Amino acid sequence: MSPEQTPGTRFDILRHGEPDGEDCFRGSGVDHPLTDLGWSQMQSAIAQNTQWDLIVSSSLSRCLDFAKKLSTDLSLDLIIDDDLKEIGFGTWEGRSKEDVKANDGDAYKQFCLDPVNKRPVGAEPLEKFFNRVWHKLELLSAEHKGKRILIIAHAGVIRVIIAKTMGLALNDVYNQLKIEYAATISCRFNDKGKAVLLLPSSL
Repeated sequence: MSPEQTPGTRFDILRHGEPDGEDCFRGSGVDHPLTDLGWSQMQSAIAQNTQWDLIVSSSLSRCLDFAKKLSTDLSLDLIIDDDLKEIGFGTWEGRSKEDVKANDGDAYKQFCLDPVNKRPVGAEPLEKFFNRVWHKLELLSAEHKGKRILIIAHAGVIRVIIAKTMGLALNDVYNQLKIEYAATISCRFNDKGKAVLLLPSSL
């Protein structure tokens, strides 16, 4: 039986579009809204499919503003969940990469080489972030069996799903995956709680 035919809970995950503000370390501590382009990017990403039973969104504005409008437009329930917020970058929150490179060059190099163990001061541990996101998906899967759920979240959340379903190391996921604005992936949890990535996938 193929993943598409397997009963269970399907998640379609949509990253937010372009947010306001410069390119920076935009984690759980920065709450920039979407630009007009960001709204357009997300609308285009979901244009071909609106067959969801439920929408779940990160509580940050760059996800939540679009989720609220979409849930109203489609007359779907919306769950707002802090556990789907982006990872926190501590003292680097809101700072551009150029600023960090110029003023914390050694720390930035170490972070690029080992994002698991060389976190910015005050940053959320990567393993803790992965565990909170994955645990939330497991709970949603159990609570909404057989449903198709749209999750509106962040690049970090997508990395968690790819790493967990593919058995990849956390460092590899952060160093080798570029997640574009309004990127989408899908996965399915079967009735036994096993998750598979659905590729290729479109919303």
